[in-house]
Amino acid sequence: MSRPTGRVLAVAVVLAAGAAAGWWFAGGQPSPAAAQPAGAPPPEVTVVEVKAADTPLPLQYAGRVAGFRVVEVRAQVGGILLKREFTEGAAVKVGDVLFRIDPRPYEATLARANAQVAQAQAALRLAEENFGRAEQLNQRGIATPRQLDDATAARDQARATLQAAEADLSTAKLNLEYTVIKASVAGPTAIGVPPEGTLIQAQQTLLTTITQLDPAYVNYSATERELREFQEMDRQRDKPLDWETIGVQIQFGDGTVYSRIGKPDAYSRTVDPRTGTIQIRAIFPNPEGGLLPGQFVRINLQGVTMPKAVVIPKRAINQGPQGPFVYVVDAQSNAQVRPVRLDRELNDVWIIREGLADGDRVIVDGVIRVRPNGPVRPVPAQPRPQASTSGARP
Repeated sequence: MSRPTGRVLAVAVVLAAGAAAGWWFAGGQPSPAAAQPAGAPPPEVTVVEVKAADTPLPLQYAGRVAGFRVVEVRAQVGGILLKREFTEGAAVKVGDVLFRIDPRPYEATLARANAQVAQAQAALRLAEENFGRAEQLNQRGIATPRQLDDATAARDQARATLQAAEADLSTAKLNLEYTVIKASVAGPTAIGVPPEGTLIQAQQTLLTTITQLDPAYVNYSATERELREFQEMDRQRDKPLDWETIGVQIQFGDGTVYSRIGKPDAYSRTVDPRTGTIQIRAIFPNPEGGLLPGQFVRINLQGVTMPKAVVIPKRAINQGPQGPFVYVVDAQSNAQVRPVRLDRELNDVWIIREGLADGDRVIVDGVIRVRPNGPVRPVPAQPRPQASTSGARP
């Protein structure tokens, strides 16, 4: 009786060991047959049908506000600074008087120039009278040709002397006008100007700066790779992007959005060797002065689309040892593994660069119940949400 019982126990131990080994080599996971018992109905899954279409591509960059025009105010003549006619930091208009330089030396120079002009005019009258007499005497044969030549030269010299005196007079008038320094652009002035009584050196002493704020520039940068990708996308379009159709939105550090939309204005044709980026400039209306030079902002480009883009929900993406993949339902309603190459992430969707084509049915819900090459029961999903307007980078 004991021998049969021992044989039964030995057989049971061998079977148990084999089952344990199978579990171990299977990685501690149930076999496909265990995951879906034989005869069970195919699991229901939600699918979306791939359809390539032009997709909005929101892009965000870090930017910094710059003045439309920054003018350094310097004196064109030297002298003692008599008076400052504005409040430091205040906004000025075109033509407003900013500074006055002591005009007395220039008034004296102007008076001397006027006297020199009068003297030259008198000398010219005398020279012209002498020339007229010499010409008459020469015609009557009394004066020699040499005398006529001398009278002609004296007259021409007097005319040149008058022209030089008149030029000196114009310069003296200009220098006197330059003692009153006016604003050439409108905008706020800088803080910290030379005090009254300072000796100003012509074209050297910086009196103040005026920053024109309306309109305002915002500078930002894109990488060389991004520029190449934009050019490639443009080649795929039937009609290239027009800068007039692209809007630029500003977002401040606290999340608020500037009320006015700007436009791209210009971009550099060279790459910065230090950063590998290309500088781009946008222009914004700024009548209220809400944009200040040096201010850090976020730039959101609007109106850029990716032509013929394949977009699927994020939840359809799975990760495997070989990278991302999705499940595609074939014509026999079997789930097939399809490796994909991701392009851009737009909040709750991914743009697929490679791996999917028009008409593919991608499983988005119920993936946990799917077996590779196993049957499924596909159910169409609700229309996918539009691409998010949150910032994305190529």
